[in-house]
Amino acid sequence: MRASLPLIVTLLAAGCADQPPGNASYGSTTPRYERPQEDRNLLTGTQTPVRIGELGPNFAACNAQGEVRERAAEGAIPVRAAPFEPARQVGELSPGSTFFICSRSHDQRWLGVVYEAGGRANRSCGVSAPVSGRRDYEGPCDSGWVASAQVRLVSGVQAPAAQPSENAVELK
Repeated sequence: MRASLPLIVTLLAAGCADQPPGNASYGSTTPRYERPQEDRNLLTGTQTPVRIGELGPNFAACNAQGEVRERAAEGAIPVRAAPFEPARQVGELSPGSTFFICSRSHDQRWLGVVYEAGGRANRSCGVSAPVSGRRDYEGPCDSGWVASAQVRLVSGVQAPAAQPSENAVELK
């Protein structure tokens, strides 16, 4: 038993020794991965285009209009590049601004909107008439995603009146 006492003391002393300097990878030769500071959220750079023509060629490209709810204490709401909070902000809409509602996210929490730079829904955006099929919006106006909780539905989109043809028969 006395012969094993120096062995026990030696083992205890070895367990209390300082850790060797290094990358604290516990024997691995692979260096520890450290994420760059600016890359904290991988969703930040994501962009999801607003889709128009969701209901087909018999309906307006965007079928509703919305308005930013009056939120005097909080000011403008952000317009995001994709339908989630960490996405990059591409614009903002002040209370009372109107816009076209063209699509929704799968969870219904985000609306894909198209609006003129001044925060107005305008026919010049090209979404009040039908389009041939579903596609990403690439028109002259701004587009992005807003939280549906901040939006009040105003109305549907009124399509331009069709011009009667020469052969049309008037019913009385």
